[in-house]
Amino acid sequence: MILKLPHEHGNKKAKEFIARTMPERENFKIVADLFRLIDDPNRLLIFWTLCHIEECVINLSAMLDISSPALSHHLKILKAGGIIVSRREGKEVYYKCADTVQAKAIHRAAEQIMMISCPKRQSEACIAHTDPQEHLSEQEKIIRDVHDYLASHLKERITIDELSHRFLMNPTTLKTEFKNMYGNSIAAHIKEHRMEKAAEYLRNTDIAISEIAASVGYTSQSKFSQGFSETYGALPSEYRKSDKNN
Repeated sequence: MILKLPHEHGNKKAKEFIARTMPERENFKIVADLFRLIDDPNRLLIFWTLCHIEECVINLSAMLDISSPALSHHLKILKAGGIIVSRREGKEVYYKCADTVQAKAIHRAAEQIMMISCPKRQSEACIAHTDPQEHLSEQEKIIRDVHDYLASHLKERITIDELSHRFLMNPTTLKTEFKNMYGNSIAAHIKEHRMEKAAEYLRNTDIAISEIAASVGYTSQSKFSQGFSETYGALPSEYRKSDKNN
């Protein structure tokens, strides 16, 4: 349905196009909220750094010349927004960029805007070819998109045929090229992501193990526990208890 505007200028085709292609209003709020996560220069600097390395608060504070309280404030906002994650090792807490489509898209957008808006960065990019996407073939870019899609849908069990239809790639080629790029099969690689996400939940929340299992794509808690034990050498309950003791 095309709205009748107060002023008609003979631009019917333009109105039809907008009506047909404009996303839901809620989508704009979601995107605005994501951009709001990096609306502070220091917070964007922290996020950009964590897209490249994993580091603790003390080292980040020294590296970026940001006080620990301010750094902790920014890290809290970024983590609540879901674009960075943390893990505990003994008394140290390490942070890094979340392995999600949203986080990677924000990183790419920041890099691209920086190259366009900052002349020095633009010239450095021309010399050093810093954009990692630049050297990927179209097939490799599709495989990267497959990976990002699976990593952001860990709760779902997605078949090779579904991926083949979605990304318009032969199933055999898809499996072969994925292994060439990531070093193991799709199933094995995504299992690693599922276990990492489950370990994060066990460390940072009190969510029931059955709910964690479901959130990373397991309908059977026993199969989840078996898979987690194979990865971390401990049952989920033992892993959570050990982390709390540490």
